[in-house]
Amino acid sequence: MVHEMNAQATRPAGAGTEGGRRPTGVTAPAGRSNITPDAPEPRPATTGIVSPNAAPNPEVTQKAERRRFTQAYKLDILRQADACSVPGQIGALLRREGLYSSCLAQWRLQRSRGLLGPSAAKKRTVAPSTLESTRVRELERENARLQLRLQQAELILDIQKKVSAMLGISLKPLTNEGSDS
Repeated sequence: MVHEMNAQATRPAGAGTEGGRRPTGVTAPAGRSNITPDAPEPRPATTGIVSPNAAPNPEVTQKAERRRFTQAYKLDILRQADACSVPGQIGALLRREGLYSSCLAQWRLQRSRGLLGPSAAKKRTVAPSTLESTRVRELERENARLQLRLQQAELILDIQKKVSAMLGISLKPLTNEGSDS
């Protein structure tokens, strides 16, 4: 123990290292540098600004893009899965293609509903312009107004029929959906 104390006393300041590392707060002895001649210079701390030449941060991953499968590919995989007869072949197929069993189940459901195949090509429609949608709203409002007037007219006709029946006045029956002829 005395030998250890003498050894520590004879060491230069900052030489109390373990495994080549200095304790926190201890500076390197004069004449010695932490930077080797071929090591890159340390970069100052950034404030969130990334230069275009900076290496990407390995902690941040890019947003993954969802895979998209064509109808032909789906039908081909379904055909291969249907051809599997030995247990384990479907699993090997899915592993080889990098697919999940839920994809296979969903594609089978789509096929049974007729959503896969040449007849299932989706037709894209053009969204109506704002002018057309404004016109449609105007026509719907006019239709609602005319429906209300029609109900009022029918109510008036019912009252007239009841009054004529009470007074004993006979009315000509209407034929041909409301025409008098």
